[in-house]
Parts: sequence; structure tokens; C-alpha cells
Amino acid sequence: MPFPFNLPTTSAFSFSSYFNSDTHPSLPLSASTYRGVLRDVLKKHKRLPPREQTSNLSAILLSLNNYIPYLLAVDSGLGGQLVAGEELDVVLKTTPALKWRPTLSDNLIPGREAARLKIQSLEYEVYFVLSTFAYTYILLSRASLHPLYSSATASPTAEQRTSAITTATKHLLSAASIHEFLSKRADQIPSDPPSADITKSTFRALSSLALAEATLLAVLKDDPYPAAVAQERNQNDKDWMIKAPDIPKVRAHLFARLCLAAAEHAANASSLLNSAGGKGQGKINPEILRYVDDLRRTGRGKACRFFGIDADLGGQTGAAIAWLQAGLHELGFGMKDEGSRKGLSLGRMKKEWNEKREDKKVEKGAAWGSDAGKYEEARVLEMLEKKWVKENDTVNTQIVPPFASLIGNMPSGREIHSLKPFIPPVLDSSVLESMRAPPDRADDYGSDDASSDDERESQAPVGTFPGTSGDYSRSSTSNYY
Repeated sequence: MPFPFNLPTTSAFSFSSYFNSDTHPSLPLSASTYRGVLRDVLKKHKRLPPREQTSNLSAILLSLNNYIPYLLAVDSGLGGQLVAGEELDVVLKTTPALKWRPTLSDNLIPGREAARLKIQSLEYEVYFVLSTFAYTYILLSRASLHPLYSSATASPTAEQRTSAITTATKHLLSAASIHEFLSKRADQIPSDPPSADITKSTFRALSSLALAEATLLAVLKDDPYPAAVAQERNQNDKDWMIKAPDIPKVRAHLFARLCLAAAEHAANASSLLNSAGGKGQGKINPEILRYVDDLRRTGRGKACRFFGIDADLGGQTGAAIAWLQAGLHELGFGMKDEGSRKGLSLGRMKKEWNEKREDKKVEKGAAWGSDAGKYEEARVLEMLEKKWVKENDTVNTQIVPPFASLIGNMPSGREIHSLKPFIPPVLDSSVLESMRAPPDRADDYGSDDASSDDERESQAPVGTFPGTSGDYSRSSTSNYY
């Protein structure tokens, strides 16, 4: 958590070949220049090892902040809109042809990278660029949260934990605002986009997804149980005395409703993503759909845990245990009988194997958190269940009621975040004034064929060694095993 999005890449493009401005002749060249920088940074990021990609995110964010004002200035000039109070005239010479590589759509050929998508509208360029902007913020939030889950170093202090979660929440809310802005902007285009990556329903879904993740982070900041479980499992932690987690009764009920709100946002995102894409647009990648459903399960599982804590604080240990069983049921693990609890079972072995695989992903820094925190929450539920069952068997001896009725009586969620409108960056008046001068050099960015190596890599047969793709037949009748 959050989802490990891949950043899209794009082909070379020259604005001067398709656009002209009589009022600001240097604008097309400037837009091409900053777009070329963004393209190079995205290509570099794609080729970096996963451990090194995090340090490259700041460069991507800078290049996006530099390019977006020029892109939107060209778009505003085409529509006759004022930019920084100045009249900016842009004329379309011919239909633009750009290429972007989608990252959300499911690839029809397993094992092969998705082909670049040809788009012939500047509006779709805006969609892809701002989507990349939002993905970058989400990846920055992942970078902030990584130390909380890594066991390679000592567990972070309470202050470090709070700072990391606050920073990650800020990035997620920025991403949600950008996607919300795109969903409203998509209302202006009557035709269907060429890819499921840039449809209105996808933008709305990703906004709901980021809001769900930010809501769960608001709970995580004051939730001591995940930190206690992670500290106990961290072999590099040096603290020999760990304080027992505690939550005030009033806050436990509040946290439960916040988790339910996050689950509702995730459910909304799941519905929108499943409906995204139509004829010729492709479908959303199953990994994203699985993650969104797991996030919904995690939200409801956490809510059950907090309702259980609320019941335990009120002396209702039997009901508290039932809530924990409800939480495991919501996570998809179900109830375990006494034999499978103490011995071995196929389901338990699979769960433990998935947990170890997720731990390895965290240490490698690659695609960790793809389970949306489901296994982490299961560990917390099992820890509390073991503790409360022991107490109930020896002291309280209360009857554990069926959990089905508890799930049916859960209240509605409660919101904690409100999205601020995304305000796109605009060019300063002094920058606009400088572009009234004629361009000082030729705009040759469209003739740069450096992207051809990416095309060759994507067209190479599956399993070939780099540089030997020419030794293999590319016949359409080739069989892949």
C-alpha cells in the first residue's frame, strides 16, 4: 500500500511540426524542449533497478512541473483562452501524432510489453501527462511509507512514523485531486478515448482509490497495533521492552467508521475499474483490480478489529472475539478450526508463503504492498484473537456469538478528508513575454529516433537474450511455449 504503479513512457514529439503561434513564436519550441526532458527522464526511470527508482522520482516530478505549464499554454492558446492575463494565439497546422505506452490496460500478449498507443489529440496528451503526475505522487507516498514496513533496519520512532505517514497522506491527496480534475475535464470530450487508461471512469476510480488509501493512513497514524506486530517481527529492532498497544474507547469506534469509509471508496473504485474500457480500449489489468478488492477487504477487516477493541474495552470479550472472526472473514481467510490452528493446513501454508513473499518484496523495494495490507491486518487480528481467547477461556468465559449478525449491523463510514481542487501550474507573465521573440534554433525533437530501441525491445520474442532478437523468426504464425 499504496499500489505500485508503473510510469508510462512516450515517443519523441515536435510541437513546431503541428502548432504555430503568431503571438508567441517560441512557445512550440519551448514546449518541445521540456517535453523532451520529461521523455528522457521517464525512459531512464524505466531502465533503473527497482531500488534506484525511488531516488529518481524527484527528477520526474520536476520535469513534469516544468512541462505541464507549457502544455496547458498550447492547449489554452488553441481554445482562445487567456494565459496569465495575456492573449495567446496558437494555430493547429496538422493533426498531431503522439505515442504513449499504457500501463493500466491489460496486455493481450502475456510476457510481452504493451505496444505504444498512437493518439491524435492534444487533449489525450494532457490526460497522459497529468496521469503520470498523479502516479508520481503515489510512488512518492510509497517511498515515504517504505521504512515503516522494512525489517532491514531498526523500527522507526513514533515521530518518524508520524512524519512518514503525514507526508504520504499529502502525496495521496494530491494524486486524488489530479484524478478528480481529469475526470471533470473528460466531460468536455464527447468521443471515447482510445485506451482504458484515460477514460473518465478510470480517473474517477483512481481518485476514489487514492482517497481510500489516504483514509486508511489517517487511521494508521494513531493505530499502535500494526507497529507493535512489525516491531515484534523485526530482527534488527533493539528495543527489549515494547509497550502494550492501547486505544481509547471513543477513538476505537471512530477508527472503525473511518475504515468503513475507506472500504466504501475502494468498492466504488472497484466498480468503476471493472466497467472501464470498451471496444478497442482494452480492459484494466487484473493486478489492479485484485489490489482494489484487497484494499476494500482490508478496510472492512480493520473496521471489525476496531469494533472488537471497542467491545473488549466495554468488557464484552465474547463479542470482541466474534468481531475478530468477522475481520478474518472479511479479509477472505475465514474461521479456522482448532486442528488447523495448531497443526498444518494447505490454507495456512499458502498464507504463510504469501507473507514471506511480501516480506521479500519489501526488502527488495519492488512491487511491495500489492496485497493492500491484507496480510499485515491478518497478523494483527490473529495476535489479538490469541490473546483474547486465552483471557476468555481462563477468566471471563463469555459466549462467543456468531459474527454474521455483527457484520450485518455495521454502521456507515465517516469521512475525514476533503479533496482540494487541483490548480494546474501556469506560465509566469515574464516567461510568456520572453516567448514573443522568434525561436533561436530549430525544433528537431520530433526527428529524434532514440525511442526505437524501446520499440525493438517490445517487439523481441519472449525469452530471447538481449541483442539476439534478429536470430529469431518474427512470423505471425510463431508458437510461444
